[in-house]
Amino acid sequence: MSDDKPDDKPDDKPDQPTPRPTIPSPAALAARMHARPVAVPAPVAHSESARFGRVDDQGRVFVTVDGEEREVGSYPGATPEEALQYFARKYDELAASADLLEARLSIPDVSAREVADGLTTLKEHVATTGVVGDVPALLATIERVEAGLEAKRALEAEHRAAARAQAVQQREAIVEEAERIAGQPPASTQWKTSGERMRALLDEWKQHQRTGPKLDKTTESALWTRFSHARNSFDKARRAWFADLEVSRADARATKEALVAEAEQLATSTDWAPTARAFKQLMDRWRAAGRASRAEDDALWERFRSAQDAFFTAKDEVAAAEDESFRANLAVKEELLVEAEALLPVTDVEAAKAALRGIQDRWEHAGKVPRADLERVEKRMRRVEASVREADEQRWRRTNPEVAARARSMVEQLEASVAAIEAEVARAEAGGDTGAADAARGRLATQQEWLAQARAGLDEFGG
Repeated sequence: MSDDKPDDKPDDKPDQPTPRPTIPSPAALAARMHARPVAVPAPVAHSESARFGRVDDQGRVFVTVDGEEREVGSYPGATPEEALQYFARKYDELAASADLLEARLSIPDVSAREVADGLTTLKEHVATTGVVGDVPALLATIERVEAGLEAKRALEAEHRAAARAQAVQQREAIVEEAERIAGQPPASTQWKTSGERMRALLDEWKQHQRTGPKLDKTTESALWTRFSHARNSFDKARRAWFADLEVSRADARATKEALVAEAEQLATSTDWAPTARAFKQLMDRWRAAGRASRAEDDALWERFRSAQDAFFTAKDEVAAAEDESFRANLAVKEELLVEAEALLPVTDVEAAKAALRGIQDRWEHAGKVPRADLERVEKRMRRVEASVREADEQRWRRTNPEVAARARSMVEQLEASVAAIEAEVARAEAGGDTGAADAARGRLATQQEWLAQARAGLDEFGG
């Protein structure tokens, strides 16, 4: 057994630092604050926070705070650098958690209570955990979080007051709309629509009571009294209206009988377009005529619909005959489509354009096709036209000297940038500065990716 292994650890466990409270990761701390998981990268091999500490020849780790050294622990069995980095990473975890708390202050969905809970947990760990890093900076962040927390609490109080004021406005809007509905002239009221809306307003009122901010009793009682009065007035007016409706049904029956007579006269017309419009107008007048009794209304509608069906059946038969006469034109256009589609893919733009012009001229002279086939054939021809047009545009772009010059200039700039960064990497490696070398290699990879894209673009111009 190694002499530097703590006595209270089993022999089969690896060497560990002297017992210290475990610092939760930023993601674990966010979970304790009931927050959504936060992605935190794994600790890097080297932490810059280590510059605030040192390790003595006995393996004890110290941190410098305001010019004074404090012992934070030790890591038996580890090298001085490993021990120092261990406590530096502990600091980084606390600092990341503090930064997370500070960032969450500005998120509206995160409550002051959640931040306060997280702050309490963080302060406990700061007080009980030995770390190496910029401790004053960490404490300054905590102070900013505390100040921001007070501001967030005040803001939430303002929001609650504003929510109550908004709830009063929303209830007032419900009442005012109900009063407008109840105050409509009976002759212009759409009773079904207005009745459905009045019921919806009642549902909205109940929903506000269940889920919205509570109103004071006086305000809510006054608003409910107005709302209830509006609903009762509307129900009374609706009952009176439907009582009067029975009187008007005789007029509706007479009007619809006249409409049926007109429809039966138009049923044999062969003046297709004007008669179709006339039937539409008859239908509009039918809808506006009101209702007779149910039995009378159904019988009149059956006669009206029979006359309408007779006309449109005859019209469709004539249209079908016309479509049949257009089938020869369809055969011509389908042959032209085969000829047009053979131009794809476009290899010779000028030849394709010339051939397509000839096909388009013959297409126009071919005449109409059946309506059922019109969209299909037109779509195929548009696809060929679009492909030829795109090939022409691409040719123009490839031969544009100004664009090609810009692409060549971009490649040259990126090549110079890559060469400069490669030299920077070489200098950093020669000087043993692995951090600078890694950072430069990261930028180099980005520049090389851009360079590959720029070269690919230049290749399109034959560069």
